Amino acid sequence: MVKMFRSIALSVGLACAILPASLAQEGVLARVVPEDRQEISLSFSPVVSKASPAVVNVYSRRVVAGRSPFQGDPFFERFFGGRMQSRPQEVQSLGSGVIVDPTGVIVTNNHVVAGAQELRVVLSDRREYEATLLLADERVDLAVLKIEAEEPLETLAYAHPGSAEVGDLVLAIGNPFGVGQTVTSGIVSALARTDVGISDYAFFIQTDAAVNPGNSGGALVDMKGRLIGVNTAIFSRSGGSNGIGFAIPVEMVSRIVDAALEGGELVRPWLGAKLQPVTNDLAHSLGLNRPVGAIISSIYPDSAADEAGLEEGDVLISIDGRDVNDENGVRFQFATRAIGDDARLVVLRDGRERTLHVAAKAAPGEADGHRMGLEGRNPAAGAQIVQLSPAFNEDNGIDAFMEGVMVVDIQRRSAADYFGFQPGDLIIAIQDERVSSVEDLEAIIERFDGEKEWPIEIERRGERFRRVLRM
Repeated sequence: MVKMFRSIALSVGLACAILPASLAQEGVLARVVPEDRQEISLSFSPVVSKASPAVVNVYSRRVVAGRSPFQGDPFFERFFGGRMQSRPQEVQSLGSGVIVDPTGVIVTNNHVVAGAQELRVVLSDRREYEATLLLADERVDLAVLKIEAEEPLETLAYAHPGSAEVGDLVLAIGNPFGVGQTVTSGIVSALARTDVGISDYAFFIQTDAAVNPGNSGGALVDMKGRLIGVNTAIFSRSGGSNGIGFAIPVEMVSRIVDAALEGGELVRPWLGAKLQPVTNDLAHSLGLNRPVGAIISSIYPDSAADEAGLEEGDVLISIDGRDVNDENGVRFQFATRAIGDDARLVVLRDGRERTLHVAAKAAPGEADGHRMGLEGRNPAAGAQIVQLSPAFNEDNGIDAFMEGVMVVDIQRRSAADYFGFQPGDLIIAIQDERVSSVEDLEAIIERFDGEKEWPIEIERRGERFRRVLRM
């Protein structure tokens, strides 16, 4: 047996087998298990020294309306009314952030800075700066800040997307409970967690490195000191770490940062296909030997999926070589692209694998929606309505394929309020005429304005009902 030499890799804190020259030139790193006490005693300090200067503390401050302890009490409200409002209160929150550009660009979690009226960043060497918000995205829970430093700052380089593997050693760096910068170690426990329910674009790295309140926005780094994710949440019943933490992968982090630096507007690509997981029974009916991928159940006309030649019944297996198993995974993979980027999809059709190329394309429609307030002598007067479209639906967490006219707001003490309309109601028909657009509804109301009886059909939380409203 050829004797192998071992070298202590201080930069990663591990012992790695020396590789053949051909592999060493390709930069392949062997993953090996420590075999003796000397290897176990190796230190992570070189990785920490490299990464920790790029991890910062983020302080946010906002003022909220105070609440009197007697508010809601009928007796006190009768005599004091609006005077019961107590003084505004200052709320402060603490999180972490990662410097990703030497000019002072910092990425953190959106929930760390949401609603902040003042943002302050403290570097690892205790220098303090006021920060401005470049971009905040609630749906992926990321935000990008900017500080004006006197000199270039230390940064964390991005790891290559998809380089993390289950079992890899990782370090979590942040400021838990406000005690100061802290480093914890663990492994990658799982990848592509899509059923966590933390954000709309769930595709998390799970780690058992201790992550606690205050770690939000901090760095999850690999053994080369590269950023593989931004810590965002923990699974806990006590409020402390139970060994289940979640980080947003670096490919989404870099996408948000790029959008912030390119003008501060994020336009998410939309595939335009509705998918469902391939269950064991579905796999059997499709002739598959095991459940794999996600089956396309519907395609939106003229969407990216339609233009690429995807068909209903196709089983989507991978995007750019990364396996997908459900719609959340597909949405995440596609959302990490910029508009116009090309993605390579592998689908199973008629028992054969096919490769299709899809150009990332924005969802059709207006993200802000075509809104209109209803007026006149009708039961919907006082309701604000919007024209549904994939762009508006995607931006508001609604089924992207839903069409029609939806109520988004109700004016207090209006006819719509009196007759029980609610935000989220989908107006299907009025005066027994089908409503497909805001223009349809406006025209119907104008023709029947002043009528005494108003038959109306509404869909609310998936249930349809018809009523005749009398003015």
